[in-house]
Amino acid sequence: MWLIFTAMLALAIVAFVMAAFFREDAYRAASKNNKGFWLIILGLAVAVNLFVPWLFLQLAGLVATIVFFVDVRPALQQVSGGRGGKGFRKRGRGSSSDGPYGPYNGGR
Repeated sequence: MWLIFTAMLALAIVAFVMAAFFREDAYRAASKNNKGFWLIILGLAVAVNLFVPWLFLQLAGLVATIVFFVDVRPALQQVSGGRGGKGFRKRGRGSSSDGPYGPYNGGR
């Protein structure tokens, strides 16, 4: 049973850290509640998992964590251009001759 509680705590901590790294304007652009709201909710989930042994409250924190991972995080990633935000280039894609609309072929 302690393994389940540890996993719930780890998920809540990871969600809290991820929520902290997204910019405030990404939350507004994704039409989700603001950053402060999610930091408070996920922070409470972490605190409940650490200090309150009531299963009902821990499950409520788990639901909030799952909602963040399933709904909020993908919307924030889509708005902010995926992992790393603007200027991030995935490996194997793009070259130094890429323009804003694709590769530049020199007028050929």
